[in-house]
Amino acid sequence: MLTTGEIAAQLNKLVFSILLTGHRKNEPAWLQPLRTVRHHSFWLIVRGKGTFTINGTMYPAEPGKLFVFIPGMLVERRSDADQPFEYYFLRFHYTETYEEKEQWICRSPAESPFPLQGMYSLQNTPQFIYWMEQLFILWQRRGHITAMRRKILLQEFWLALLQDFRAQRRAGDTTASIELTQDYMVQHYQEQLTLESLAQLAGLSVSHYSRLFKKVIGYSPIDYLTHLRMDRAKELLVLSDYRLKSIAQSVGYHDEFYFSRMFKKIVGLSPRDYVKRHRAEPIR
Repeated sequence: MLTTGEIAAQLNKLVFSILLTGHRKNEPAWLQPLRTVRHHSFWLIVRGKGTFTINGTMYPAEPGKLFVFIPGMLVERRSDADQPFEYYFLRFHYTETYEEKEQWICRSPAESPFPLQGMYSLQNTPQFIYWMEQLFILWQRRGHITAMRRKILLQEFWLALLQDFRAQRRAGDTTASIELTQDYMVQHYQEQLTLESLAQLAGLSVSHYSRLFKKVIGYSPIDYLTHLRMDRAKELLVLSDYRLKSIAQSVGYHDEFYFSRMFKKIVGLSPRDYVKRHRAEPIR
């Protein structure tokens, strides 16, 4: 799979010719039987639901999905009976043409495969609907200046697509870094973890890390760590005969009285009352 930078490098070498663009609303239970794609094109789904089967793999066709088709693909398209979909489409030709070391290089699509194909999920769908609306409007007009504006808009579309990919990757990387610290807390809850050390592990500032952690996990980092420790303490209180001080230390608290206060705050019972309620043997 190509990186965003590699896709950008390839797109930057291509010169496009728009063959057709349009806006369609399908009938309920619409079906386009399996066929071989003859032209490069893409479809942007804006409403409804359905499925596209591409080379034997089925994909959901729903708002926010962009499908890029290349010649030779085997494609079947169908819409749901109760939610027919609405979409924009654009058919295009291209050639690879660029200058390198003061020489022009030209390649046909057969020599330079298109860097995008299949289904893509978009993050900022309204932006792409806007580009397609504008392209559709311009398609219905004629003139050399209008044709130039169409080409510029198509380039803007590709640029917006690359920026959307990059934004998704950053969001995915951020979520992964949050989940990394979450796993780290699960494995090291008994250690003296600090908000600063967790933020450093995630590669984020303390304030940014705290906001993102709560957005992704639902707790602040410290609240999450506290709940982890109390969940483990509940297990030890019920299943072991360790003294309260030992249990407190085993879950990251050197002060058993502070641990008892936090336990009651989170659980609603003191450690002793929790033991009385959940097992017969008294805590020592």
